[in-house]
Amino acid sequence: MDSKQLYQEVILDHNKKPRNYGKLEDATHRSEGLNPLCGDHIWLAAKIGGDRIESIAFEGESCAICKASASMMSVAVKGRTVAEVETLVEHFRAMTTGQEDAETSGRYLGRLTVFAGVKDLPSRVKCAILPWHTLHAAVNAEAVTTTEGDADPVARAAE
Repeated sequence: MDSKQLYQEVILDHNKKPRNYGKLEDATHRSEGLNPLCGDHIWLAAKIGGDRIESIAFEGESCAICKASASMMSVAVKGRTVAEVETLVEHFRAMTTGQEDAETSGRYLGRLTVFAGVKDLPSRVKCAILPWHTLHAAVNAEAVTTTEGDADPVARAAE
């Protein structure tokens, strides 16, 4: 199976059956993420105990890439420390913006490297990054984040 076919299958699976989708009533951290370009609008909630993500959930309206990214991200970060999560966020951003190759990212991201090809689809990079951007905002007590303006991950990668 080639990487494009795997990418499509993973996106479709996580879009149809997103993991950790819904409300998280006992969340200690929340953030709202907006990608005005695509229309993605998600809310992410996490329960952090000590320095570890005990549970996480997301909801909202988003494209298939954003929903699949949020679904896979939520599985990948559950049980990890905030420091580990921040490292994953940085590697995911670097991989999807082309600053880091999939092999290097793969050491940290594992199955999430299925999103490596999104770097070749500039209009979709922000869709894949939004859930990660929103998680970063949540763990840093930022109520709202966006993929535009100063927070634009694509523009930051080009600098």
